Amino acid sequence: MKRRYLMLLLCSLSCLWPLAALAADVQATLDRSRVELGETVTLNLRADGDAMANTPDLSALSRDFAVLGSSSNTSISIVNGRRTAQLTVGVALRPLHAGTLHIPALSFAGGTTAPVNLEVVPPDAGAETAGRKDVFLEATIDPASAYVGQQMVYTVRLFFATDLTSGALEDPQVTGIDFRRLGNEINYQAERGGRRYNVIERRYAATPQREGHLRIPSVAFQGESVNMAGSDAFFGNGTPISAASPTVDIDVRPAPAQVGQGAWLPARELSLTLDGGPAHGDLHVGEPLNLVMNLQATGLPYEALPSLSLPSLDGATVYPDKPVNGTRVDGQWLVGRRQQSFAVVPNRAGTFTIPETTLTWWNLAENHAETARVPARTFTVLPTAGGPAPSSSSAPQAAAAPLASTATQEPVVAVAGTPWRVLALISLGLWVLSVLAWLAWRWRERQRGSTPVTRTEPAGASAARLRAAFLLEARGNDAAKQASALLSWAKAERPALQNLGELARALSASPQREAIDALQRKQYAGAEDAALGDRLATVFKDGFAWQPAPGSSDASPLPPLYPFNLRR
Repeated sequence: MKRRYLMLLLCSLSCLWPLAALAADVQATLDRSRVELGETVTLNLRADGDAMANTPDLSALSRDFAVLGSSSNTSISIVNGRRTAQLTVGVALRPLHAGTLHIPALSFAGGTTAPVNLEVVPPDAGAETAGRKDVFLEATIDPASAYVGQQMVYTVRLFFATDLTSGALEDPQVTGIDFRRLGNEINYQAERGGRRYNVIERRYAATPQREGHLRIPSVAFQGESVNMAGSDAFFGNGTPISAASPTVDIDVRPAPAQVGQGAWLPARELSLTLDGGPAHGDLHVGEPLNLVMNLQATGLPYEALPSLSLPSLDGATVYPDKPVNGTRVDGQWLVGRRQQSFAVVPNRAGTFTIPETTLTWWNLAENHAETARVPARTFTVLPTAGGPAPSSSSAPQAAAAPLASTATQEPVVAVAGTPWRVLALISLGLWVLSVLAWLAWRWRERQRGSTPVTRTEPAGASAARLRAAFLLEARGNDAAKQASALLSWAKAERPALQNLGELARALSASPQREAIDALQRKQYAGAEDAALGDRLATVFKDGFAWQPAPGSSDASPLPPLYPFNLRR
């Protein structure tokens, strides 16, 4: 019986799942968060996906707003073969009273929007005078006082109560202030002096570059208007019309004294992160570790942010990739972002540490200095695959040692009864026989007039073949193949080498080491170097410039096993 109920429940959930998947991702936004009483505001309802929806029930807004009308728009975009669609329904609202008005959650396109608040302030005291004009401009700055380098919002509004056939509105230009447009123009309606106007609003990010008292001069509008009730309306004859905004003054303060000599970064928010790590939990010598550092600040363009880097690391080499930078607009704020990727290549087994990274910035919301931190990270590096095992792996061998000694204990006890003098004589006799055998071999070789034959020809032939393969590959443009061919050639002469880092340290010629470093930058960091192939072929055409092997000496041609030299 329980199994039957469980099957019915699963069937019900499987039927409801497609309906849940159809629910669209919806949101509600206002084109402005603060308006004067008498102005209109647009409530935008957006739904992602191929949603079909009508204007939702807005009866809950009747107490605070007059609903003037609505319009809908569907946008479709295709990026890299992926199709996305968005439905937008715009609702024109006129606030009925001042205060903080609340727009509740609304059901739209199968989803529910989040509540939104709107601040409505009383109308400007000078609106009565402005209401006598057909066209006029307003200009405001927020805040009126700021630090040098702090983003402010400069707003210009064009009011017109006549039909315009053409027009051009200037952009502000001031020496010492950087202006950037914030989004598109906003269109709405407002009242001034009891008269209704159409309004075009532009917003700019204004960033002062020097301290002191600065003034933004008037911006001008030039256009033509037509009286639709006049006799010239049919012929399209227009009347020139112009307007100018009032000047705006700004007080710019210097950076606080406690900031010190570091970068001055006044922002509303700032974050600094370092992401990435071993894909499978382990690092090996010669295998790159990919890390990504991100710096993002609200209220600053990316040009004002410092470049990102990692310090030189003991035990690893850092190869930076091309940075990704940009500035986007989020409402009335610029959001600057810098992203830097790194390939960190360990060059020896053990551990290496990326030290802590800090960045001090000024929190404008709380008016004090803060420090963003990326904590230090330590990585353990294992030898390359097939290389010598780490010292910790010797523990199993040590554990097996007692078993070996136990197995050989009986023969040792049996020999213990033999006099040591006999053992010494036997050892001495064997040594004398070996010396005599060696002398006889040397005599026979001299009688034949020949020297001992060495077996280096196969290895030399292999090295020559690998050298030719590398020089052929060097003329190409594949960094991975070039690195593999170079390392194979080097291992034919020095079998202990495991990676290019060890090869570079074993060479004495700086041009060869620098060429290997450039090859690794191209392989791991994607650095463009069109002449690298010719450079590799040139510096390695005569072979490797090896450093002297440790402990090497030409004092004797005999192996160190022999106690003396025999020369004729």
